Amino acid sequence: MSVMSPNYMGADSLRGSFSDTNSSEMAAFTSYALAFPKSFQCLVDTYDVMRSGVPNFCAVALALHELGYKAHGIRLDSGDLAYLSTEARKFFCLIEKAFGVPDFGKMIITASNDINEDTLDALNKQGHQVDAFGIGTHLVTCFAQPALGCVLKLVEINGQPRMKLSEDVTKVSIPCKKRCYRLYGREGYPLVDIMTGENELPPKEGERLLCRHPFSESKRAYVVPQKVEELYKCYWPGASGKEREPLPSLETSRQRCLKQLAGMRPDHMRGLNPTPYK
Repeated sequence: MSVMSPNYMGADSLRGSFSDTNSSEMAAFTSYALAFPKSFQCLVDTYDVMRSGVPNFCAVALALHELGYKAHGIRLDSGDLAYLSTEARKFFCLIEKAFGVPDFGKMIITASNDINEDTLDALNKQGHQVDAFGIGTHLVTCFAQPALGCVLKLVEINGQPRMKLSEDVTKVSIPCKKRCYRLYGREGYPLVDIMTGENELPPKEGERLLCRHPFSESKRAYVVPQKVEELYKCYWPGASGKEREPLPSLETSRQRCLKQLAGMRPDHMRGLNPTPYK
């Protein structure tokens, strides 16, 4: 079904807005809408909010409207929330005017991404168009005992590398399946953790190795490890027909964590101004 129906007046002015969108994102939004037509809400910052995410959302939302459904809205999880919410609201209002869809300009905009009271105060002072905030980490943790944020990202499918792109550089993922090693020095303390490609040769004890930071080109160091420990262990390869190895108990995992912490260099573990671990 085409959402650029000639029955809508003014739609021609928006045609260029839909020309550079990401096709795989559109496919994902469409599949989601087919599964949940009554609760269609999309995360729009996977690729580019205003060039892809918002236009793709609007295209699917308009198709749902033609079928008698009303989309819920969008979620922003990175970038300048004040600016992006304002630009998204402007786009929704243009869609409402161009396609004659009542209340499309009032589409709900939700924002998340480690939001706290300082973030809310700054957004209110700047001005924004966010209708709802998703507050998780700062609601259930305190400053003295912060949370470790871990997110799973797809890095390979059927042998083909996959990479997450984002306007926030810290959220850009490193493609391909990997292995991870901890290198130890002469005193027995860990020196650095490194990632390698799955098919690369592992580091060897006593051999000089160049370790480079994945994002900062100037951060690099040569290391001669006295001990090499592989950190990743595969319990299930994900292929059908292959058995899954039983996971260790929670107590076993806890004891391993405590042992690893006890083996760290003291200056890495001190409470005030700890030395960053590489």
